[in-house]
Amino acid sequence: RGRAGYYGARHRRAAEASLERVLTGPPGADSGGRELTVFVPVEEDGRATAVTLLRALYALRDAADYHRTTGGMEAYDAAVAAGACRELTEAVVALVQGTEGARVALEWSPAAGPPPGFAARPDPVEFSPGDLPGLREAGARYVRDEPSVPVCLTGAVVRLRRTGPGGPGTVRLRVLSGADVAQVRITLDEEDYRIAGHAHLVGLPIRVRGRLESRGGFRRLSGATGVTPVQVDEAERDRLVKSLQENLDFFEEACGGP
Repeated sequence: RGRAGYYGARHRRAAEASLERVLTGPPGADSGGRELTVFVPVEEDGRATAVTLLRALYALRDAADYHRTTGGMEAYDAAVAAGACRELTEAVVALVQGTEGARVALEWSPAAGPPPGFAARPDPVEFSPGDLPGLREAGARYVRDEPSVPVCLTGAVVRLRRTGPGGPGTVRLRVLSGADVAQVRITLDEEDYRIAGHAHLVGLPIRVRGRLESRGGFRRLSGATGVTPVQVDEAERDRLVKSLQENLDFFEEACGGP
């Protein structure tokens, strides 16, 4: 779904939906409980996910070797193009820390066979505790270097909060379109906060422009401008109004307290 050094909340819904189709088998009896088998479906995007994971692990292994030999981080930067990211470095660190090492092996479905360009039994990828400093440094580097993203969001207001009856306030949106995140928080000036509150009262989503900040995991929109209510079909509006009626306590927050 696109390469990035740090995803944060982006694509989380798609990732969680993919995990629902993944099966985890019991640890192998011969391994003393140290082996875990995961089954990924061939159909839909399962094969593509496995291919990307394998390439990303190989790229991380090469980068770790380069870092241990030269001390340089350039190979970690290049590994992003192969699918490496902060989330993957964190996962590898979690597997390795407190152990003598971790080994990842992949086997293709016998019925489907290997994808073009891949061996029937790809070489396993191994990581050891000596790789951890470089992996941790790469993860921090990925977060630091990932830029904020200009977006135009459409979302339903699900929470309003400000400290008094006037002035700026904070709004939480359930994102309907414009970014691959579930919710964002936005600080609005008094006029835009009023528009967002009115849209919430009549069951309309709003459209807003700004920058999706990488700090905090792409969960906050900064520099928000152009807050505008958006018309939706009757079914969506009825659902938004029902949600509003079920959460009347938000009114107190919108008005600055009880």
